[in-house]
Amino acid sequence: MTEQNADETNTVQTSNLENVKPTIVACSHSDTAQKSEPLIEDLQDEELRKLLVPKLENLPISPPSAVESNFVTYFAPDFTKPGHDQYVHRHANGLCIIGLAPTHIAFKDEGGVTSVDFNVGKSDRSGIKVSGKRKKNAQHFESNTALCKACTKGASYIVRCCVKGSLLEVNDRLIKQPELLNSSADREGYIAIMMPRPADWIKAKTTLLGIEEYRELRKDTLQL
Repeated sequence: MTEQNADETNTVQTSNLENVKPTIVACSHSDTAQKSEPLIEDLQDEELRKLLVPKLENLPISPPSAVESNFVTYFAPDFTKPGHDQYVHRHANGLCIIGLAPTHIAFKDEGGVTSVDFNVGKSDRSGIKVSGKRKKNAQHFESNTALCKACTKGASYIVRCCVKGSLLEVNDRLIKQPELLNSSADREGYIAIMMPRPADWIKAKTTLLGIEEYRELRKDTLQL
């Protein structure tokens, strides 16, 4: 190639480059957002999955019962007499469910509890009817007031309030179904529902044991 031809070629290539205009491709904000949205959604889904599907090693051996989820349980061991162990399930609203602890002496008798009698003291507790928000007709009892008698084949045992307060109801199902005490004393076989005043509950709580203290106290007889 001659020098003149080379110059002409360079001139043509330069002119062609000058005529070429750069092309700018617009990238809208919506396109960027669309690309980032799946990433955010993936992160949110992962967090939600961790909440809804916990690791197996973090799960309890058995799911908590309704009592464990909604109540704090306390115990009154040897209440007024040796072996008269009772429980108090306390709800956040202050209500206290009273019943027989699994180590109550009545359960050691052959056949367990065979009958329940609410006719104690000067009145039949099963006849108490409370109504309205103010709990009209509720009777106020001391912690050692008798609620009923739990009877076995050879003996009878007085079940008491454990806490000072208003008696709202008794479980009159036990009159016809006393076996509920033997099968589910901490649930359907409860004895009564009390409502102590806040100040009275604070005093009563100091005399009760927590579940771990109770287990330690009755570790030789309690079946876990």
